Amino acid sequence: MKNGGVQFVVVAMMLSFVLVCAGQVFAAELDNEKLAVTFAREVERGGYKIVTTQELKGWVDAKKPMLLIDTMPFADSYKKNHIPGAVQMEFPIPEMTTLDDKTKGELLKLLGPDKDRLIVFYCGFTKCTRSHNGGMWAKKLGYTNVYRHPGGIVGWKDAGYPAASVK
Repeated sequence: MKNGGVQFVVVAMMLSFVLVCAGQVFAAELDNEKLAVTFAREVERGGYKIVTTQELKGWVDAKKPMLLIDTMPFADSYKKNHIPGAVQMEFPIPEMTTLDDKTKGELLKLLGPDKDRLIVFYCGFTKCTRSHNGGMWAKKLGYTNVYRHPGGIVGWKDAGYPAASVK
């Protein structure tokens, strides 16, 4: 193969590589879009507000009065890692279209009588919908100052913030 042929093969290989990488980036962006739209629609249906990891850390550091609720399973998650000061009440992953009387009673007891109290729900990570269920039902029960922390414990730890555990 002459020099021009080798150059053609190299350029063709490089172009193929770029096209494959571009396809992967495009697919990743579609995944990001799907996650963003799903999250936005959950927030709209839930009627709650959102708080970033950095904002929540500021609230914790400032000792802002709030009820911080970890919605993950106790033994598999909360016991091992949770945001300091959080209490635990597990919610399921699929969106809850109904709330049974037992769960409603437990939630009302946890949330307390002050309907204007600052309440923050979180779960594992953005795709996890446990915190959506908690926030949505708190709003449906008449609580007005409800937030969802989408980054969850994974976002908290990724930011380098300390996690607590139960011994």
